[in-house]
Amino acid sequence: MHRLTPQQLVTLVLLTVVWGLNWPVMKIGVTGFPPLTFRAASMVLGVPVLALGLVWLKVPFRMPRHLWKELAVLTVTNMLIWHVCIIFAVQQLSSGRTAILGYTMPIFSAVIGALLFGAALAPRAWAGVAAAGVGVLLLLWHEVTGLAGHPNAVALALFAACVWALGTQLLRHSKADVPILTISFWMTAIAAICLTIAAAVFESSRWRMPEAPVAWAVAYNAVLIFGYAHAAWFFLARSLPPVASTLSVMFIPVVGVFSGAIWLGEVLHWQDWAAVALMVIAIASVLLPARAPARATS
Repeated sequence: MHRLTPQQLVTLVLLTVVWGLNWPVMKIGVTGFPPLTFRAASMVLGVPVLALGLVWLKVPFRMPRHLWKELAVLTVTNMLIWHVCIIFAVQQLSSGRTAILGYTMPIFSAVIGALLFGAALAPRAWAGVAAAGVGVLLLLWHEVTGLAGHPNAVALALFAACVWALGTQLLRHSKADVPILTISFWMTAIAAICLTIAAAVFESSRWRMPEAPVAWAVAYNAVLIFGYAHAAWFFLARSLPPVASTLSVMFIPVVGVFSGAIWLGEVLHWQDWAAVALMVIAIASVLLPARAPARATS
């Protein structure tokens, strides 16, 4: 299916750890603190971190005017809707289970790729999608009662995952001839402005100095999520085939579930362990190279 380069492998491992651990971090950040304000502050502080990365790597900031419309669409589908919906969802649901709902994205992405972009998926890729889907169901096994009490939060997380899947496919098929870091910078900057305005309009009456845990969560998101993780994900989404790039990050919600269990005391069951195995199968189905056909012997 696809063999990872060393750069892609290192990026994937770091992304999995950083993004996986962020789910309990976000839960801490929005507990008793305005969610849009938390997200906006993280983005605003993350933009200069990302800008320093562009300067250090000597990546140009210029975005040609004819790409502005496409940039706006990519920003809405990859950043704005995802971050607004998921931050409200994680405020109401457990961090690990929100991660699971959010990472139904690869399933949506595979279907969108096949239906809208004519992506031909091998049987092994569909098997990976199925394994990931079963893993999600297993991880949600003990959350049925809890989720039933938060239908709006569940709908927000699933809607966010679906739109993010569309954004991933749009980014993958983008013909924009600019570095992915440039696109990432402007998407983050635009989203930061939009969320800051939204936070000022809807949450300014609740603004206050964050307590130490919230400030730490903002710093984590600013440096590692918006300064690194999003750019890393956009790099993978553009450099790997669509199914490989999406299913390859399916271990992130597993990290989210187990880090939430250790950090926030969420209870684990046998279904969680079984889901880990299924996520590994899903990843292997799209990343391990297919066996070469045997040569005919004379």
